[in-house]
Amino acid sequence: MEINKLFQRIQKGERSAIAEGVTLIENNNPKKIKYKNKLIELCIPESGDSYRIAVSGIPGVGKSTFINEISKKFIKQNKKIAILTIDPSSSKSGGSIMGDKTRMNDIMSSEQVFIRPSPNSGHLGGININTQDAIILFEAAGYKIIIIETVGVGQSEFEVKNITDLFILLTITNTGDEIQAIKKGIIEISDLILINKSD
Repeated sequence: MEINKLFQRIQKGERSAIAEGVTLIENNNPKKIKYKNKLIELCIPESGDSYRIAVSGIPGVGKSTFINEISKKFIKQNKKIAILTIDPSSSKSGGSIMGDKTRMNDIMSSEQVFIRPSPNSGHLGGININTQDAIILFEAAGYKIIIIETVGVGQSEFEVKNITDLFILLTITNTGDEIQAIKKGIIEISDLILINKSD
């Protein structure tokens, strides 16, 4: 595998190369580890120059729709945006069950946006074990805004906080009383809490 050539194409922003690179990063086949590590090694010096945003919340709170809307504002600012949507994995195939990308129709066709659905592969914390490396690759490709949509999470699943600059928690009304509201956990570490729906 020509990792150096793949990296050069990623640096140029070639979408097919970026997709190939993320697929390699997410491949946990032991035979691919040395290629994966080499690619990340090349990307690291070119990374670190982005603003990373995590969008989290319970299933159905409207994470994908919210990301669609804020991304339109970034597009108007001429920013390159990479979106990682972490979906729950099928226990049979290991692939993603939900396709949150389908809720981002307004931005899917934009050349400024790259959307990558990824299975969480049973990893707890709202992300998957390769999310950090995928972010590094996107930064090397010149994306200045990285948005991570976590899998629908509960109170203790907030590993994504450790790898982002802004942690946004979307919530809805009528999800508990005042005791639940002051419990420690995901609410405590959120930078911004938005009530997204009121049915």
